[in-house]
Amino acid sequence: MALAELYAQYNRVWIPDNKEVWQSAEITKSYKAGDRFLHVQLEDGTELNYPVDPAPLPPLRNPDILVGENDLTALSYLHEPAVLHNLKIRFVESKLIYTYSGIILVAINPYKELPIYGDAIIHAYSGQNMGDMDPHIFAVAEEAYKQMARNNKNQSIIVSGESGAGKTVSARYTMRYFATVSKSSSNAHVEDKVLASNPITEAVGNAKTTRNDNSSRFGKYTEISFDQSYQIIGANMRTYLLEKSRVVFQSENERNYHIFYQLCASAMQPEYEHLKLGNAEEFNYTRMGGSTVIEGVDDRANMVETQKTFALLGLKGDFQMDVFKMLAAILHLGNVEIAAVGDERSSISMEDKHLRIFCELLDLNCDKMARWLCHRKIVTTSETVIKPMTRAQAVNARDALAKKIYSHLFDFIVERINQALQFPGKKHTFIGVLDIYGFETFDVNSFEQFCINYANEKLQQQFNLHVFKLEQEEYMKEDIPWTLIDFYDNQPVIDLIEAKMGILELLDEECLVEYKCEGFLEKNRDTVHEVLIEILKESKFHLCANFFQDSPVSVSPFSSSINIKSARPVLKSPNKQLRTTVGSKFRNSLSLLMVTLNATTPHYVRCIKPNDEKLPFEFDSKRVAQQLRACGVLETIRISAQSYPSRWTYIEFFSRYSILMTQQELSINDKKQICKIVLQRLIQDHNQYQFGRTKIFFRAGQVAYLEKLRSDKLRHACVLIQKCVRGWLQRKKFLSMRKAVVTVQQYFRGQRTVRQAVTARNLKETWAAIIIQKYCRGYLVRRLCQLIHVAAVTIQAYTRGFLARKKYQKMREEQKAVILQKYARAWLARRRFQNIRRFVLNIQLSYRVQQLQKKIEEQSRENHGLLERLTSLASAHMNDVDTIQKLESELEKFAAQKRTYEEKGKKYREDSEQKILKLENQNKELQEQKETLEIKLQEKTEEMKEKMDDLTQQLFNDVQKEENQRMILEKNFQNQKQDYEKEIELLKGEIKILKEEKTQLQQQIQQEIIIQDGLKMEVGQLTKQAQKIPELQKEIELLQTQKLDVEKQAHSQKRELREKMSEVTKQLLESYDFEDVRSRLSTEDLEHLNEDGELWFAYEGLKKATRVMESHFQSQKEIYEKEIEGLNFKVEHLSQDINHLQKLFREENDINDGIRLEVSRLTSENLVIPDLKQQVAELENQKLDLENRLQEQTVKLKEMSNRLHYELERDRTHRRTTEAQNEVDTKENESLKGTTQGTEGLSNGLMQDEVQDEVQSKIKQVTTRLAVENMDLEEKLDMKDRIIKKLEDQIKTLTKTIEKAEAHVPTVPKEYIGMMEYKKEDEERIIQNLILDLKPRGVVVNMIPGLPAHILFMCVRYADYLNDADMLKSFMNVTIDGIKQVVKEHSEDFEMLSFWLSNTYHFLNCLKQYSGEEEFTKLNTPRQNQNCLKHFDLSEYRQILSDLAIRIYHQFILVMENSIQHMIVPGMLEYESLQGISGLKPTGFRKRSSSIDDTDTYTMSSILQQLSYFYSTMCQNGLDSELLKQAVKQLFFLIGAVTLNSLFLRKDMCSCRKGMQIRCNISYLEEWLKDKNLQSSNAKETLEPLSQAAWLLQVKKITDDDAKEICEHCTSLSTVQIVKILNSYTPIDDFEKRVTPSFVRKVQALLNNREDVPQLMLDTKYLFQVTFPFTPSPHALELIQVPSSFKLGFLTRV
Repeated sequence: MALAELYAQYNRVWIPDNKEVWQSAEITKSYKAGDRFLHVQLEDGTELNYPVDPAPLPPLRNPDILVGENDLTALSYLHEPAVLHNLKIRFVESKLIYTYSGIILVAINPYKELPIYGDAIIHAYSGQNMGDMDPHIFAVAEEAYKQMARNNKNQSIIVSGESGAGKTVSARYTMRYFATVSKSSSNAHVEDKVLASNPITEAVGNAKTTRNDNSSRFGKYTEISFDQSYQIIGANMRTYLLEKSRVVFQSENERNYHIFYQLCASAMQPEYEHLKLGNAEEFNYTRMGGSTVIEGVDDRANMVETQKTFALLGLKGDFQMDVFKMLAAILHLGNVEIAAVGDERSSISMEDKHLRIFCELLDLNCDKMARWLCHRKIVTTSETVIKPMTRAQAVNARDALAKKIYSHLFDFIVERINQALQFPGKKHTFIGVLDIYGFETFDVNSFEQFCINYANEKLQQQFNLHVFKLEQEEYMKEDIPWTLIDFYDNQPVIDLIEAKMGILELLDEECLVEYKCEGFLEKNRDTVHEVLIEILKESKFHLCANFFQDSPVSVSPFSSSINIKSARPVLKSPNKQLRTTVGSKFRNSLSLLMVTLNATTPHYVRCIKPNDEKLPFEFDSKRVAQQLRACGVLETIRISAQSYPSRWTYIEFFSRYSILMTQQELSINDKKQICKIVLQRLIQDHNQYQFGRTKIFFRAGQVAYLEKLRSDKLRHACVLIQKCVRGWLQRKKFLSMRKAVVTVQQYFRGQRTVRQAVTARNLKETWAAIIIQKYCRGYLVRRLCQLIHVAAVTIQAYTRGFLARKKYQKMREEQKAVILQKYARAWLARRRFQNIRRFVLNIQLSYRVQQLQKKIEEQSRENHGLLERLTSLASAHMNDVDTIQKLESELEKFAAQKRTYEEKGKKYREDSEQKILKLENQNKELQEQKETLEIKLQEKTEEMKEKMDDLTQQLFNDVQKEENQRMILEKNFQNQKQDYEKEIELLKGEIKILKEEKTQLQQQIQQEIIIQDGLKMEVGQLTKQAQKIPELQKEIELLQTQKLDVEKQAHSQKRELREKMSEVTKQLLESYDFEDVRSRLSTEDLEHLNEDGELWFAYEGLKKATRVMESHFQSQKEIYEKEIEGLNFKVEHLSQDINHLQKLFREENDINDGIRLEVSRLTSENLVIPDLKQQVAELENQKLDLENRLQEQTVKLKEMSNRLHYELERDRTHRRTTEAQNEVDTKENESLKGTTQGTEGLSNGLMQDEVQDEVQSKIKQVTTRLAVENMDLEEKLDMKDRIIKKLEDQIKTLTKTIEKAEAHVPTVPKEYIGMMEYKKEDEERIIQNLILDLKPRGVVVNMIPGLPAHILFMCVRYADYLNDADMLKSFMNVTIDGIKQVVKEHSEDFEMLSFWLSNTYHFLNCLKQYSGEEEFTKLNTPRQNQNCLKHFDLSEYRQILSDLAIRIYHQFILVMENSIQHMIVPGMLEYESLQGISGLKPTGFRKRSSSIDDTDTYTMSSILQQLSYFYSTMCQNGLDSELLKQAVKQLFFLIGAVTLNSLFLRKDMCSCRKGMQIRCNISYLEEWLKDKNLQSSNAKETLEPLSQAAWLLQVKKITDDDAKEICEHCTSLSTVQIVKILNSYTPIDDFEKRVTPSFVRKVQALLNNREDVPQLMLDTKYLFQVTFPFTPSPHALELIQVPSSFKLGFLTRV
């Protein structure tokens, strides 16, 4: 596109203006080549013909969409007016003081404190790319810091500008940024000391000028040193060209250096009385400018601040007082009066007060000083001449001396500051901050301006070279040909100054130069008379004397650092060419500075002074333009404009200009190719752009042309839409009007016709016609209706039939499909189940193989201990055999006793006949008693029924009463419930007792009837048996012989058994080398073998069995003495016992089933729990063993019963005759004593006999089995585990069976009381296994929330149970230390912190719940209240745990914030949740990191996934719901604060479309809260400021009503934040309007009455107060088991 075509009608240009430099104008007539004038109209409406021949065309104005850009290089038209206008818009309207210009940061002094330098702003810029945020001095500092860390290269930040432009403040902020983001870990407070150097250097080196109240009168280069961790370790300062003349002379409305006024303001303080100072108006050196006070500055307070900073740097009171003495001496020296004595001489009075004070302060000879201030010594080759000086010369000599002293003092202070800023440690890299003066042009430019401008020429040259280097690197990176660009080279100017025979050399040669050079020579020489120097050398004041030594030793540790002291004569030779002049020294220092800068990566900050009146946010275009030209900004713009200043990535170009692409072009998949095709079609001149690898380079004006095409396309689309809408509205309006007109016409014509035809005949005819029409039309309509009705019915019939058939067909298809789906889904389910089962079986198999391997290894270690166990068992059996022999001897004695018993039986037979008569009488009495008992039984039964009814009614009433009281008194529910439960139990007990009494009575009656019948039968039998006494005597003799045979046979069997046992024992002893076994078994193996008490248990069982055997033989004596007939009841009792054992087995089986169901439930809830599986397997094995043993016992008992029955039957047949009378007598006596007591006695006796026989048989079986198993032990190593288990189970089962038989009741299962027994030496193992080594992952760990905490508390309960204060204190301390250690070791592990936060919280709750305090025990169960601590109050430890939990919570929050913080800005602000509504604008040299087509960037889904991960982990670790809600609230606050802070600092994000994106993202967060049921966490409220900011971006911002609505709605935003968003609002398209400054002022006026914090940024480090609610644990301590994976087998449940 030709350049002339851009000057079309309605385009805007810039016209030069004398007042505003440039003025905007609109072209009224398109320009054509050859026209001599350009017709334009100014903004005030003035028509102007601007001459363009031969003058060039005026510069074009950028589109409004590009105005206010962050980077000036993003402008399409790059020239001076565009730059000036963009800076003005940003500064005046948007109140933005920073703007990028390529690699330069342009900083305009606002002359107002702005809230954009807080720590929150620093943290917001930390870690960000330079183009991602709004321009800021912190962004430049961050870029320098990042490049230093990334490239390990030194950096420099060059801050320049006029006096009053804000250089010192900018340099101070950069150093503050480094001090904040790179804090060292030491306690030396290096950062504070580096920052403390600024107030001191400003006090001694800054002064008030007409342009600036705090103007730096020296150049300063501060090197901030960093170690390898990029933390500050020190600093070093270099100074350049101190303005010494200010010490003795100040212009109007200017001041001397601040330190003098601070000292004078503090003169009345006691510590300064010896300085003899007064007000600043009393001294010549401080009152010359006529202004000794700065408005708003308190010199006395600043003096205190200066002293504090001196002290902070380690410069204590003595040093400070020496400095103040030197300064006071300078002030007094300036007040020394020099009187003229004629025209050639001058003198000083010896009585001069100030001279005397000056000499006292510096400890000088007053007479010499008075003389040599008025004389000078001239040394020639032949003589020395003393020449008096005129008054003017003497005054100059005095002032030169004052300047010399101050110069040395300044250098000395800087040197001591450098010493204080050096710290141990090796310097790895550094960042230098150069605070130096910019170009200065005055009406009269002195020697200082000459040096200043010389330095700026050198810096400008370095800047130009750096700019070209960056441009060349960019072009080479993008594979674009590099072409040379013509630019202004200032090398000739530099050569003029510093080359051979240049100005500096000529000054050294004392030549005159035409540069307003009055005073150049004197200032260049910096001459002080030699005699005065000698006097100062002789001073007894060490500081003054050291200043003027010939060769002062530098104390700076940097050998490469510049000697910062001003030039002074180092040789006494009068040859002036050997003196070091100021110019030569400045040139050397500047050369060294340039070497340093060239060795670093430079970053440029150009400070601009907007006006000379220091008015806030006032923009003087002429002054700003002057500074832009001088500081190189416009030169940079001009260089950029000559090449390709506008650069877009292909993605950005595609997103912005896709509206200009055709459908055919958009169909191409390669976006890069699409961009090339579109550009080639839109811009015919291919020289106007270049395609790079990642970017498109445009020449100046091309982006504006593309924006014009885009705007035209949008405008055309808008016009088309407007055309259609307006046409539709007009047609709608026309049709409405036409309808109304037709209606009016119809009505009007009808009225007219009626008027014309109103006659009698016409009325009749009309009426008749109407009647005819009525009937005719009715007939026609009825006929038509009938036809339609028939047709409709027919159609409906066919339609309904069709629909019914279709519906039927569909139902059939659906039924068939359902059947197919059923079978298919069943097949799929079976297949899926088989796959899952196969997978689970594989896992189980692998796990079981591992477990079996571990078991084999463990059993191989345990086998060695089995030998000793078997040995002990064998020895125990030998002892049992001896016991049996003793019992046999006792059995023989019993036989003798039996014979005596038989003799007594004869006597019983003689008395039997008499007793028969008595029994008959008693039988009658018993019948009478029976009748009375039946009557009593009936009465008792009726009483029982009545009592049962009463009790039932009372129970019902009590329950009803309990229900009513529960509803009325809910607070006392638990206590009342316990009372009622006790009452119910008592009632049930009474009912049970009554039932038992009833059954007992019934049984007694039945037994009495049976006894009576039996007595009758026995009486008859006795009469018959009395006749068979002789036969019985013979049978008794036969029985005795048989008994002897049996006893002999038993004796032989016992002897054989004894021999067999001895052989087995001998074989065992011979087959095992016990010494070898013991040597192979370590102490740990022996302890492991007996750690569960298994050997002891077996030994005790055998001992108990032996005792039972002994009691068995003892009881046999009594059995033979009892009635033989009573043995008939033994079989029945044995059968009852078998039934009882079977009942016990069923109960145990039910318990096992319950356990199995519980285990299956836990398994389904917690997936696969290996420990529970192992427990289930063990329980099942135990059940199988119990079943097998019970079956064996049942068989054995039956065999024993059969054998005993057979023997008893045989004895009965043999002894029935002889013992009949004895049996009858015994039964009679027992029936007389009471039927129930006799029955119980018989049962007990029989049971003991049964137990003894059973024990004897069991012992024989166990002994035999052990012998067999011991013989086969070595051959069956793979079966060892099962054999050992079987032996242990048999011994335990035998013991349990004996205990059950003796107690006649089922054994009560062991009850636990919720404690863990441990030893004090096991504390470290507990902490190591349960805290330090425990991993939060795994089903077992999270099976019970806070399981480790509960186990720890169970150990605490054990220590409390023992009442051992030392043990409890030790355990609590090691537990707390262990938690602290594991948290410290995993301080960045979110899962571990979450796990231990949950366990610490549960541990704290357990200490509260079981403390016994009423407020914590209200919700406890009675059993839980029984588990409360008994002896100790742990409230102090509760406080310690609470503090520890808070610390863990804060670290837990910090880890979550660090994990999610880097996702917030990309996901919430940059990512397009709503695709296609955002638009990109040119971003200039500082490219913004775009998220388009960036697969590595974070999205809103990333944030939601991270939040879900946090939530699931917290839930898995059992974190309390209230704590979880507080954590989520804190995270949501961070998301809102970070997003809002970034929005404040990113002007490119403040648009209507971005507000829609933010609102959409907020809705995603709210939906996440709803899905997780966290609406009550108040997390949504923390997003309210961000939500209101998004609303503010979208709402209309034009009228007064809009302003009121904003003030009413934005209640969560402060005034500063609202104004910031309004000022930063940036339209994306030309159709959007900017927020006018007047509207912003309206909003500000409405918000003036609002009381809020004037703070822009939200504090992202703010933490809500955390609370730990008390939630009692529902888990019973006595039911908690320790999983084996915890490796806590040494703990024992109590």
